Formats: sequence, structure tokens, C-alpha cells
Amino acid sequence: MFTTDVQASSSTATLGCVVFPALNKGTQPRVAVLPGFFRSLFRLWVFVLASTNPHRLKSKMPTRSGPVPLNKKSERDLMRRCGLVIAVLLLFAALPVAAQQQAAPKAAPAPAPKRDLSGVWHYEGNGGSEPIAPDNLIPPMTPWAQAKYDLEKPGYGRKRAPGGNDPILQCDPMGFPRVMFMYTLFEFVQVPGRVIQFFERDHEYRSIWTDGRTLPKDADPTWYGYAIGHWEADDTFVVESAGFNDKTWLGSTGYPHSENMRVTERYKRVDRDTILYDITVTDPKAYTQPIVGPHRIMKLRPKDELLEEICVPSEERSFANRIADPAIPKPLK
Repeated sequence: MFTTDVQASSSTATLGCVVFPALNKGTQPRVAVLPGFFRSLFRLWVFVLASTNPHRLKSKMPTRSGPVPLNKKSERDLMRRCGLVIAVLLLFAALPVAAQQQAAPKAAPAPAPKRDLSGVWHYEGNGGSEPIAPDNLIPPMTPWAQAKYDLEKPGYGRKRAPGGNDPILQCDPMGFPRVMFMYTLFEFVQVPGRVIQFFERDHEYRSIWTDGRTLPKDADPTWYGYAIGHWEADDTFVVESAGFNDKTWLGSTGYPHSENMRVTERYKRVDRDTILYDITVTDPKAYTQPIVGPHRIMKLRPKDELLEEICVPSEERSFANRIADPAIPKPLK
């Protein structure tokens, strides 16, 4: 019976598999300088070794006259147990590093600049074209809008049908606000008196006037409307739009709108990299109540730039023939 002083040195590793098996139950080694983590590993080592059958290791126990030579069976048993201990030590040695990586707190996002939306942004949607709101958030349609909706044959959603009449399938402009819900980039450029919003999809743009003018009472109908904007506090840009034609849809599922549509948007820049986007469509001719879209998130893409994504009629027809139409389920007989 003997005790051993363990020092955090190279000699410990050298003697580990010879000295520590000599520890019998009830013998506590004196650990002098091991840090807290290695102290825990050492205790684990002792626990593993304490479970060793002392009768099987009897031939390895040192005596006052020196260690007894090991037979082959005892050597194999000792090597297996040393290998187990080393494997456990290596496993636990990796845990603090992984824990530190996982526990490392994320850096707080940089604050938003005041009254500035400049940059390239991306709507963090579902990866495809979306309607302005899910079906359960669309209020009842008026008879005028319902009649138009019944004639629509979208290529997406529950009404999708072959040979659809979605205006964008013949490369009509997508229009606003539908372009906002595409999985493509857009860019804000701020100049004195207006904010220009460029869209990657269709390579289009719209001007949002910030010089204090009001919406015209009878604007000429256009695909992207007429827009004015102002700031609320230093972080929220509010845009109001009117003057739309009724040739566009509110999304890929075919919801219509009239020329009386008014759109209100709120771009709240909560930090340098994030905009919270809200949109409300008011169109009494088409819907009994305003359509309130769900909250959406847009992220800054400082390393990206807009591509020239132009709708080409021949490519649209090819896409419909090769992919869109064959993907539509055939009606049950």
C-alpha cells in the first residue's frame, strides 16, 4: 500500500498506466498543482481505475521488493484499460473548446443609421413568390373583385391551372406591391428630395418623393404607382402610394385590385442589418376591409449587387412548357 504525489508534468503521463493502477479503494492521491479542469479529469481517471477487478491486476501490483513481472494476459488487460482512459481523456479534453465556441456570445448588431435606408436589401421570405398575405388574412371580396378572381388562372397556389393567365407569364410588368414579395434583391438610393427603389426583378424602379408633396388626386394609372414618403422618428420610413392600374395581381395566387387601391408601407430599421416591413392595402372597390400583410424581415446585403434580371417572352414560354405546366396535377377522372 502506498500513495503517490501527482504533479502536472511530463512524468505523470509516463507513469500513468503503471502507477495509478496501484491505487486501491480508499486510497486518495494528493493532487498538488492540477488546474480545475484537469483535476476533474484526474478524478474520472481514478473512477475508471477503481472499477478494475483487483484480482485480475494482482500480478501488476508493486511490492516493497519491486513490481511483479506482468504475464501476457495481464499486459493485455492493462493496455485495454489504459486505452480506455486515454480515449476518455481525449474526449473530455475537446469538450471545453466546443463549449467555449457554443457559449461565445454573439456580437450585438450595429445600430441603425438615422433616417437612412441606403443599400442592397433582401426579403427573407420562403424562397419563392408569395402573395401579399396568406388566404386566411384576405378579407371578403366585393362582387366586382370576386368576378375578376374567378377568372384568374394562377400558376401557383390552390387555384393553379395549366395555361394560366398570370400577367407575368407574358412578361407584363409585375407591378407594385407584388414585386416586394419576390425572393430577389432591391436597393434604396437616397438623393435630395426622393428615395429611389431599384428592383432586381424585371430591372424596374420607382421614385418615392420626400420633398413634402402630397399624393395627386387623380394620378395617371401606372404599373408601380405614385409614391410619397416621410420619416417617423429617425428609424421608420412611411410610404404612401396611389395611382395604380388594375392589370397586376397582389401576388402569385391571383388576388385582384382596382385603380382605387392605396398602399401604406412602413420600413422600420431596427439595426444596421435589419428592416421590419409592414404593408396595408386599402381598396374599397375590391375588398370589404383593408388587407394587412404579415410582418416581414428584410436583411442588408452589403456585398451583393443587383443583376439584370429581365423578363424575356421566349424564355417565359419555354419555362411554362418545360416546367410549370407539367408540374400541375392532372384532374382526377
